[in-house]
Amino acid sequence: MNHFIRADRRPVKRPVGSEKFRELEATELYCAKCKRAVRVRKHLLLVLPEGDKYEYRCVFCNEAVGSKIDRNMNQHSLIV
Repeated sequence: MNHFIRADRRPVKRPVGSEKFRELEATELYCAKCKRAVRVRKHLLLVLPEGDKYEYRCVFCNEAVGSKIDRNMNQHSLIV
């Protein structure tokens, strides 16, 4: 016998497909120089019209191991 009644019987709307993860952040990537997966630091490389370009660098040898363009940025304005 079920003594608990759920007040809200509406189905729960869950994100599907690509809506689950809009933005992923790398914490470890493979470094060819160290020959293993290593922690990485994210460095701003370029500010582009389509978004900010970041480069991931190995914390041990500072080798570039990956990059990403962040398109969910605030609009930059130029000061002249």
